[in-house]
Amino acid sequence: MKNIKAIIFDAYGTLFDVNSAAEKCKEKIGDKWEVFANYWRTTQLEYTWLRSLMKKHKDFWQVTEDSLNKSMKAYEIDSSMRNELLDLYKTLSPFKEVPEVLKSLKEKNYKLAILSNGTPALLNQLVVSNNLDNLFDDLFSIEQVGIYKPDSKVYDIPIKKYDIQKNEVTFLSANTWDVSGGGNYGYNSIWVNRNNNIFDNLDYNPKHEIKDLSELATLI
Repeated sequence: MKNIKAIIFDAYGTLFDVNSAAEKCKEKIGDKWEVFANYWRTTQLEYTWLRSLMKKHKDFWQVTEDSLNKSMKAYEIDSSMRNELLDLYKTLSPFKEVPEVLKSLKEKNYKLAILSNGTPALLNQLVVSNNLDNLFDDLFSIEQVGIYKPDSKVYDIPIKKYDIQKNEVTFLSANTWDVSGGGNYGYNSIWVNRNNNIFDNLDYNPKHEIKDLSELATLI
């Protein structure tokens, strides 16, 4: 990890809590808010993979809307909450350690970037609403290549921008399929295992697993 030039983060689930939109509405949704939030997230990801395979691309915001529509029907959530949930998704909350970790890394002069399925507008709104916009050198979106992770064209984006080698990137994600995607591509992938999950069998085993980003300092 000594030759690292860029530290690149996945956004959703890694820096920002994807369940925070539904959690802020839990009094209206009731006890099912968490299973509903997980279903929404799972459906959202499934739609990105299926659209990539079908070559029927929609941007991440359209996919988020489509997956919410299905999830609200599945869990019988009142349709009047749709716009509220979508508005909250645009300003998801970061995990509590994220701001301080990013500030610390910025002081060490690493290139810091996000590499995400999110659209440029969504990513910009996320970082601005959470006062993190001054900490990143770049917000890379899959919209530059028109296909979702874990396609290798996505992981190419920062390599081409920074003119560096794959093994000069540390890539962090809470999504095991994304860790595997980046690792199989050639990144030094780190799994941020916030929920004590089991890693997928996708021909890649990360050398490092951390519970949250505060443990990153011990590795770099």
